[in-house]
Amino acid sequence: MMAIRIRTEPGESCEHPAPGMEVPPLDPAVERELTEAVRGWLRCGYDGPGALAEAAEEYLVDGDVRPISAAQAARLVDRLWRERLAEQADWVGETDPERITRAFAALEASGITARENFTCCRSCGLAEIWADGAEDARGFVFFHAQSTEGAAAGHDLFLMYGGFEPDEALTVAVGREVVAALEGEGLAWGWSGGAHDAIRVVGVEWHKRLGG
Repeated sequence: MMAIRIRTEPGESCEHPAPGMEVPPLDPAVERELTEAVRGWLRCGYDGPGALAEAAEEYLVDGDVRPISAAQAARLVDRLWRERLAEQADWVGETDPERITRAFAALEASGITARENFTCCRSCGLAEIWADGAEDARGFVFFHAQSTEGAAAGHDLFLMYGGFEPDEALTVAVGREVVAALEGEGLAWGWSGGAHDAIRVVGVEWHKRLGG
């Protein structure tokens, strides 16, 4: 799945066409491809409808060829957003993403910069995390958009972590704090205990509520 980093507030609404404006139907092949892409982004759960509509509009652009208009993208996202809301109405109780959010909040409060769905990939995350938290933070933990997509597809959630000093002992200490926070929220994890190995949140059921 293509990772597109267009962010707005989760509650933002799609831009709908003016009353009386006719929105032509999408080409069926285009609609199938975009529907699959948008459903994937909705499973990830971090972007609002406005951001998703913009991403859908740009997704299949090839030079000057734009297969979908802003109005068509907004209509498609609105339909699939409502579909996802209907699905999540059947979710009962707290979800794994909500537990992860609470674990990350505890880590943030303890002096570890903790970010969800942070940047597009590992390299960008490691380059940007240093400037994203408090100046006195001891270390960091994050998962990037590709990790989110993996978890939403049924795989483990991979966490990047480390200390803000070039000290392997500090990195391991941060890792221990991360797994303790996960365990405190009832989340299962996998980690070798080594400074160069990712921490995995295992057995995740990725039910990320829209707007949550």
